[in-house]
Amino acid sequence: MKSRSNGQNPSSQRILDTAEQLAQRRGFNGFSYADIAEQLAVTKASVHYHFPSKADLGVRLIARYHETFAGALAKIDATVDDEADKLRRYIALYDEVIAHDRMCLCGMFAAEYSTLPEPMQVALRAFFDANEVWLASVLESGRQSGRVIVRESARARARMLVDVLEGAMLVARAYGDLARFRSAAEFALAELGVGVRA
Repeated sequence: MKSRSNGQNPSSQRILDTAEQLAQRRGFNGFSYADIAEQLAVTKASVHYHFPSKADLGVRLIARYHETFAGALAKIDATVDDEADKLRRYIALYDEVIAHDRMCLCGMFAAEYSTLPEPMQVALRAFFDANEVWLASVLESGRQSGRVIVRESARARARMLVDVLEGAMLVARAYGDLARFRSAAEFALAELGVGVRA
């Protein structure tokens, strides 16, 4: 049972938290301001106060998710030297989300891409581009150190890795089978000569 708010003016942070949870399970088109208001026990007007349109909310959701993900990648860079282990940690970010019956927010939105407002589409591409740039850097470094096998361009392999992980999440969700995602992730790592640690 959710706790009830005493007031009618929730913080933008609480609205974003609630909207993100709804979006990761239902998609952008699968929830409304009424759903947010109901979960927070406030009026729809109080949600509109912080985010006048749903497009405003969507852009902010993607920006915040991007910032959080970038922070997680920066932490990996700061604490891990081995490129193979960086790739394992990267996949663990996805695993943690799907293990809690959620989707990568941007992957979920990408499935609805053609119905999204243009500012959200631009923000989505920026998220995926940033992931590919980070992965390409790790893969190129790994190729040079000999810890990772990359036969094509690092950017092409980075793109493929993002595609595999996002797609595997969607299919695993359809089957309600986390093992399907983990199998695809392990295969993607194996192709790079990276084993999965127990």
